[in-house]
Amino acid sequence: MTATGNKVRFLLNDRLVEVDFSKETALLPSVTVLNYLRSLPGYKGVKEGCAEGDCGACTVVIAEVVEGKLVYKAADSCLLFLPALHNKQLITVEHLAEGDHLHPVQAAMIAHNGSQCGYCTPGIVMSLFGLYKNHSAPDKKVIERALAGNLCRCTGYQSIISAASEACKPGGNDKFSATAADVAAQLEAMKSDIPLRLLSGKQTYYKAFTLSDALNLRREVPEAQVVAGATDLALRQTKKKELLPVLLDISDVEALRFFAESEDHYVIGTGLTIESLRQTSAGCLPALKNMLDWFGSLQIRNVATLGGNIASASPIGDTLPVLMAYRAQVKLQSAAGERMVPVGDFITGYRKTCLGPGELITAVVIPKPHPGTIVTSYKVSKRRDLDISTVSAGFSLDSRNGTVESIILAYGGMAAQPVRAVNTERFITGKEWSEAVIRQAMKLLEEEFTPLNDVRAGAAYRSLIARNLLLKFFVETEGLAG
Repeated sequence: MTATGNKVRFLLNDRLVEVDFSKETALLPSVTVLNYLRSLPGYKGVKEGCAEGDCGACTVVIAEVVEGKLVYKAADSCLLFLPALHNKQLITVEHLAEGDHLHPVQAAMIAHNGSQCGYCTPGIVMSLFGLYKNHSAPDKKVIERALAGNLCRCTGYQSIISAASEACKPGGNDKFSATAADVAAQLEAMKSDIPLRLLSGKQTYYKAFTLSDALNLRREVPEAQVVAGATDLALRQTKKKELLPVLLDISDVEALRFFAESEDHYVIGTGLTIESLRQTSAGCLPALKNMLDWFGSLQIRNVATLGGNIASASPIGDTLPVLMAYRAQVKLQSAAGERMVPVGDFITGYRKTCLGPGELITAVVIPKPHPGTIVTSYKVSKRRDLDISTVSAGFSLDSRNGTVESIILAYGGMAAQPVRAVNTERFITGKEWSEAVIRQAMKLLEEEFTPLNDVRAGAAYRSLIARNLLLKFFVETEGLAG
C-alpha cells in the first residue's frame, strides 16, 4: 500500500492549520505540540516544566468527534507528537477569553486567588477547562483527580479546588458550546482514511487510520517504532534527545478503540485509552479499574493506550500484573494472520516481547472470572498520584470450602519483567486459606525473587513489600474466600 497524505491538518481554535513537512524544514514530524506552539508568535502560555508529563505546565485541550459530538480531553503537549492533532481541534489558554471577557474557569481562578508565581497557571487553567467541559458540579474527588497532573509550588491547591467548584456549576455554557456543532461538522468534513507519510530531514512518520493500513505498513516498514499514544516513547525524544528515524502511528485507528462483551469474555481493543478503559471497566473488572485509578494523570490517561502500556514491556507497567491475574491473552495480528498469547508469555525479558515481524497487538481478551473468584490489584509507590510503581501486584484466588483450588500471584517491580510467583502459588494450592499457610508462603516468596536495588527502592524493601502484599491479600479476603 502507499501512504500519500503529506500534511498534518487540524483546527487551532477556529483556524484551519496545515503543516506540510515537505516544505517545513525547521521541524521534524515528531515535533511535540508544546514545541510547535512555542514556535508560533503569541503562543507562549504552554510551558516546559519537565518534558515528561509530570508537571502539567504544558496542558492543552484537544477536541475530537466521538459519535457525532465533540469530546474535550486535557493532554500534556510535551508528550504529544504533532500528527496526534490530525483532524482534531487544539485549544490553548490563549483561546479561552473573548477580549476582556474571561472564561468562567479564568474568572474563578482570579476570584479565589488561584495563581501566585503564574508559571504553572496556564496548564492548571486548561485542566480546569477540560473539567468544565466534562463535568457539571463535580465533587472534590473528581476535581482532585482532574488536577493530579498539575504541580503548583505556591498555592497549596485549595484555592484552585475552590475555583473549580465555583466554575463548574450546573448548566454552564461557554463560547465553545455555541460553536461545538459547527466545529464537529468541520472536523467530520476534514476526516479521511488516507494514511499519512510525512517526510522531513532524517525522519519518516507514517500514520494509519484503518487496521488494514496499519498492518500493511507494519509489514512494509518493519523498522518503524510503533506510536500508540507515545506517552512512553516520546520520552526517548524529549529526555534522551534521540532521533526516532521511522515511526508508525496507530493511535487513531478507530477499529482498535472498543470494549466488547461476550458470554464468556471481555475483549478490549488495544487502541482504547487508559482513561476510557478506566471508566468502562468500573462495573465488570474492578481490579483493573482500581489499578487504572492511579495510572499517571488524567492528561496521560487521555492519551496513553492499553496496547502501548503492554507493548512497552516495562517491569513496572501498571496493567501487566493485573492482566496476568485475570488470565488475559493478547491478540497478535499481522497482514498474514493472527494468534493468541497469554499476556505473561508475551513479555520475554526486560523491554522485550514475542511480537513477530509485521505483528501488532490488536486486542486483549479476558475470560470472565467464575462466580466466587477474587481478583485484586495493588500498587505501592513513593506518592499516590502520578508515580510509577515501586512494586505492583495482581492476585487471583479460587477456593472451595476454605481450600485453595487455584491462585495467581503476579508481581511487577520484582524482576526484569512482570512475573508470577509460581513456586509460592504451587505451595498454597490445595492448602487451607489460612494465616498459618500464608506465613509459610511469605518465607517461600522471599526466596522466589532477586529484585534490584535502584533509586526507587532497595531489594530488601521490595522483598518486604511483596511478602506484605500477600499477607494484605489474605487479610482482605479471609472472610470472602469460599
